Amino acid sequence: MEKTLKPMDAEQLREYGHKMVNFIADYYKTIENFPVLSQVQPGYLRDLLPDSAPNQPDSFQHVLDDIQAKILPGVTHWQSPKYFAYYPSNSSVAGFLGEMLSAGLNIVGFSWITSPAATELEVIVLDWLAKMLKLPEDFLSAGQGGGVIQGTASEAVLVVLLAARDKVLRRVGKDALEKLVVYASDQTHSALQKACQIGGIHPENCRLLKADSSTNYALSPELLSETISQDLAIGLIPFFLCATVGTTSSTAVDPLLALGNIAKSNGMWFHVDAAYAGSACICPEFHHYIDGIEEADSFNMNAHKWFLTNFDCSALWVKDRSALVRALSTNPEFLKNKASQANMVVDYKDWQIPLGRRFRSLKLWMVLRLYGLENLQCYIRNHIKLAKHFEDLVAQDPRFEML
Repeated sequence: MEKTLKPMDAEQLREYGHKMVNFIADYYKTIENFPVLSQVQPGYLRDLLPDSAPNQPDSFQHVLDDIQAKILPGVTHWQSPKYFAYYPSNSSVAGFLGEMLSAGLNIVGFSWITSPAATELEVIVLDWLAKMLKLPEDFLSAGQGGGVIQGTASEAVLVVLLAARDKVLRRVGKDALEKLVVYASDQTHSALQKACQIGGIHPENCRLLKADSSTNYALSPELLSETISQDLAIGLIPFFLCATVGTTSSTAVDPLLALGNIAKSNGMWFHVDAAYAGSACICPEFHHYIDGIEEADSFNMNAHKWFLTNFDCSALWVKDRSALVRALSTNPEFLKNKASQANMVVDYKDWQIPLGRRFRSLKLWMVLRLYGLENLQCYIRNHIKLAKHFEDLVAQDPRFEML
């Protein structure tokens, strides 16, 4: 009798799942023994794996053995306590368990009807996080705004730039695309430039204004105002300003209130990228770094950077969700349903680029519930205390200069 594949057998899952959890727990227990940066050469894995997939099933233990012997040597260990590249990407037991549950349920929650809990939990959890950050009520779901989980800050800035672009083109006409201008400092993440490329903004109209030590590498409001005035004088249309709280290169903080006032007076969309440093603002003593956030049209913070939530989980809030929906909504026959047609629900497919989406709110919900605000604040404060200790050590060494 021909064997039938049972791809999801509960007892096999129980057996293999225990082994995989043990494998991962052992990995974390010994992670400090690995070189942080992988020591392999390009193409190393091609020599270790077969040229084609197997015809017959392999044993799970054999697969785990290959992961240990062939895959882990090619891993750069982002969760190692010795890892200091790029930015933090801290995971946690709570985040891991939420990710595991999301994978187990394996839903594709692009609209409310496809899994109501996925949509409603995301709405609620992002309201929770917005309140922890003390964001203005305009960003909460009870009004015209609300939050959505994107994959990365790059996706977040892209969708709001598209919303801003379409909003201004409805006012000035579609033929004005070539006149639209974007502004940011030259310390802004390169994701903004990619968003401009995708959004059809002419490269020469992406103004990355010079920031230097005189402003602690923050964007100068005076320089911004001057540049906008010059662009208006030659018939261009300023429409989008991106400020950063915690730049990638120097953790610079742009002056949100002053920049927001300039954006408002020129009818521009004001986006705040706090992907890295935004997490710190759950602590009252660091909240001043987002003073002026009330002037922003959108705000982004990556929970997968400094908030113990496994990648990917990028929280984006907007004051006017209809701007996102108008720019990104599609409504083919196969997606129509009574709840959506009656405007009774949120359909997150209309807040993002792809159609499909994972149940990412589960892991953020578990982080918030299993740790709580006070523990998360202590975690942030301890990191900042360690950073200050490191600064003191560097200051004692005459080979280094503090900037």
